[in-house]
Amino acid sequence: MRRLFPIHLALASVLIAACVTINVYFPAAAAEKAADQFTKEVLGTVGEQNAPKPQDKTSRNFQPGSERLLFAAVGTVLDFLVTPAHAQVNFEISTPEVNAIKESMTTRTATLAKYFGSGAIGLTADGLVDVRDQNLIPLPERTTVRKLVTDENKDRTTLYAEIAKANGHPEWEAEIRGTFAERWVANAPAGWWNKDAGGNWKQK
Repeated sequence: MRRLFPIHLALASVLIAACVTINVYFPAAAAEKAADQFTKEVLGTVGEQNAPKPQDKTSRNFQPGSERLLFAAVGTVLDFLVTPAHAQVNFEISTPEVNAIKESMTTRTATLAKYFGSGAIGLTADGLVDVRDQNLIPLPERTTVRKLVTDENKDRTTLYAEIAKANGHPEWEAEIRGTFAERWVANAPAGWWNKDAGGNWKQK
């Protein structure tokens, strides 16, 4: 009986924590699905490839021994508490502000596509665009490309903030940015370049 007391206490703490945090978690799966949809629409025919689908990262590890059934029961309770909240998540990306940005980015992408394709510019780990090799841009076009990249990054930065605000959680901006950064690369055509967090470029 004494041996089970710490386990009961720990389980009670888990349940209390779940109840306290259930309404403030970042809905990663819903955000990834929304980012996937948005990036594919912006890339349009430029990005039509069989990009890998977001994977279900949810897993549960049961404890071995006599506590296995006890933890399985707790898992069931947590599913009851948490799953309905997950199911009701409607990650908003269709506000007038977001739609206006999407239209602007879609138009611009049609122009930037050839520079992405040549390797002159690429995607970055923070969800933006950067010039990778200006020597691949004809001299008369460099000023124009730099302005396009600046405008693109302004739209992207505003986009992540607007989506966070639209969902009532401005503090999610960094996580939204990270999610979009991943989906931009995943849905980009083969041959496009992307820069990792360490500043290293690699070709998809």
